[in-house]
Amino acid sequence: MGANEHGVCIGNEAVWGREEICDDEALLGMDLVRLGLERADTAEKALAVIVDLLEKYGQGGNCMESHMVFTYHNSFLIADRKEAWVLETSGKYWAAEKVEGGVRNISNQLSITTKIDREHPELKEYAKSKGWWDGEKEFDFAATYSYVNTARMTTSRGRYCEGYKLLNKHKGSITSEIMMQILRDKESGINMEGGFMTTGSMVSVLPQQPNLPCVHFFTGTPDPARSVFKPFIFVPNIPQLLKTSSPTFGHDDPVKKQPRFQNKPDRRHELYKKHESAAVVMETIEGQGKEMLKEIQELEKQKISEMESILQNACFDINQVVNLFSQCVEEELKIYS
Repeated sequence: MGANEHGVCIGNEAVWGREEICDDEALLGMDLVRLGLERADTAEKALAVIVDLLEKYGQGGNCMESHMVFTYHNSFLIADRKEAWVLETSGKYWAAEKVEGGVRNISNQLSITTKIDREHPELKEYAKSKGWWDGEKEFDFAATYSYVNTARMTTSRGRYCEGYKLLNKHKGSITSEIMMQILRDKESGINMEGGFMTTGSMVSVLPQQPNLPCVHFFTGTPDPARSVFKPFIFVPNIPQLLKTSSPTFGHDDPVKKQPRFQNKPDRRHELYKKHESAAVVMETIEGQGKEMLKEIQELEKQKISEMESILQNACFDINQVVNLFSQCVEEELKIYS
């Protein structure tokens, strides 16, 4: 997931279906997110960038830095100040749905059904050739390209359904704080634990008024229930965010060598390491852990209040905003130490 200076935001999820997943190296979902943000200044253009790259280079390859192979296809949630799209893929084939209103989420399943606003030119013909669709009944992308029972998609218990319920519960009154609460929800499976723990979380406020800045909140650390959503606004001359940047290894990086993944470098940045130690304290030392959690929650509330003031008053000091995120990181580190 990520955002750019134009207010374009993209998130992606792993999905699986009937189409075989390619183990050969190609573009990962994270590559497509990064390239879409690098090259597009609207959500619609980002969608076009991603499907063009998908057609030219394909998707696939191992997404883990280990000998264990973990591959998948991708779904994307793409938004800007004016519109939002859901893009879902199966190999090189894809369907896109323009979000017209209400709430919309993605998770680890195809979710576009019969409302298809754009599609791969051979999407339906390929499904017919595979025997997945008879060419007569209404075309349902998720039902055709996967094994999802789309009639029960928003009622059966599952990560997608639970996310939809939480969003729908607050429809029309979703704030950044409510969105953070939803991302912290463990019972729904949205905030994942164990081997596939949620590694980072992001909430973005994208005002339709062009004179107001887009405000993005990033944790930069795993488990949002024990993390601080830190504000970030794109302005000129932001210094490099050293304490939340993963170390680089140049030509010695094992990901650049053949055969791949012969060893696994430590990519944790400074905040990640300190947060990891703090999370152990919060989990095991009751008094100290509660106090630490209370302090990071108060820090987050303070930053949310400051961002609300900026959006309400439509003015801010660019010189202060330049260090907005890094200053919050320093305050978080101070709590952990």
